[in-house]
Amino acid sequence: MRLVSFEHSGEWGWGVITPRDEIVCGNRRWEGRYPTLKAALAALDHGAIADMAESETPDLALDAVRLLPPVPDPEHIYCAGLNYLAHAHEVAKAAPDAPRIFLRTASSLVAHGQPIERPKVSTDLDYEGELAVVIGQGGRHIAAGTAMAHVAGFTCFMDGSIRDYQKNTTTAGKNFYATGAMGPWLVTPEEIGDWRELSLETRLNGEVVQSAKTSAMMVSIGELIAYVSTISVLQPGDVIVTGTPEGIGCRREPPLWMKPGDVIEVEISRIGTLRNRVVDET
Repeated sequence: MRLVSFEHSGEWGWGVITPRDEIVCGNRRWEGRYPTLKAALAALDHGAIADMAESETPDLALDAVRLLPPVPDPEHIYCAGLNYLAHAHEVAKAAPDAPRIFLRTASSLVAHGQPIERPKVSTDLDYEGELAVVIGQGGRHIAAGTAMAHVAGFTCFMDGSIRDYQKNTTTAGKNFYATGAMGPWLVTPEEIGDWRELSLETRLNGEVVQSAKTSAMMVSIGELIAYVSTISVLQPGDVIVTGTPEGIGCRREPPLWMKPGDVIEVEISRIGTLRNRVVDET
């Protein structure tokens, strides 16, 4: 299934996208009991959502709504740094001994098709294409071997970074308003199969700037879930972003910064393409 969150006629909704790119609205089917996808993930299993989608007539065309990030209101967004060896080497660092985890805020992200803002105070806006997972079943001290059972789905992520501020702290560089993106939708695990077989490609104005197989991750998704759940109680709707491969703009000569008018795309096989245009902060 492809699960989507959206805005239509001034209201948030969520639903399942049909093969004809129409939406069966879950928030309508359950009469407002689960108004957001996060609420649905906390209360319902995949089977109940799939049964709803198969038994109902679509409500909206996909192109009639404004997409939101797949989970617009996550409790936490955990991001893994330096999880591809070649990326660790390009920033002149050895592979970390343990996962490098930092947090992003929901307000730092936009959805597919929405503009990414280059802030007034910096021109050092960099791209990082990544695979993200959304938690369906929460928990604490989750074992790595069973962690994938806690995943609701997979999506594309663009971890936009303000590099000059990141030199001060990771939190500063990663959390400027509307500098990152997530979407376009959430694809459930049965559609993905083995996550290690996915291909990730980042394109800036149509030119490939990052390309990797997710099998190149040093710390697996299950291990990341286990590690984060040791620190915090994972909640349904939480996002875990799994790291970026080599090719980032700040390590090029000269640096390749995103600027107004640019189009940044993150495409992951079996998921789709997250596409955003860059604008200046107004």
